[in-house]
Amino acid sequence: MSLRKWFYLFWTTLLIGAGGAVIAGLALQTVNGGIQFKSAADLFLYSLILVGYGVLVSVYAQLGFFAYMILNYTGIGVFPRKAWRYIQLALAVLALFELMFLRTFVSGERSVSSDLTLGIAILLTAVVVSWFKVRSTNASAWIPTFFFMTAITIVEIIGVLRIGVDSATVFILVPLVACNAFQILMLHRILKPASP
Repeated sequence: MSLRKWFYLFWTTLLIGAGGAVIAGLALQTVNGGIQFKSAADLFLYSLILVGYGVLVSVYAQLGFFAYMILNYTGIGVFPRKAWRYIQLALAVLALFELMFLRTFVSGERSVSSDLTLGIAILLTAVVVSWFKVRSTNASAWIPTFFFMTAITIVEIIGVLRIGVDSATVFILVPLVACNAFQILMLHRILKPASP
């Protein structure tokens, strides 16, 4: 990957994160209320804060993406390629199981419905993104994409899950999933060698 291609991926992911945070923040504000805007300047300032927050989330998503790339490279080097695929699939299923069920039964403080809804949303998003990735590349991309969109996303949202506030979870999840989906769907285009 050249510096120019990485630079393109970096800035476009920043824009995706900023847009996702603005959409999530304004949607939550519309649904929950909470903040009373006295003027258009207040709304503009709130949107500007959301943009900054989205940029931070996108940088966090990019760190997770490059951590996944290193993990995938290491996994391919340590395990046979077919075994590494099954390991990724097993880890993705375990991460979803932990998110949807285990946290509720171990801690007893969470409601099953919010964890189940979150897990199903991540699962459906992962299936859709994996389907688009397979359409753009080949069938072998399904499991790595599914693993990235489930297990890595769940690891990235652990901090907000500890807060236990559904609005905060939605607020971080929307830009994070948008950035993760964009990065994994763009990867093969970025790595494609330039035509001579």
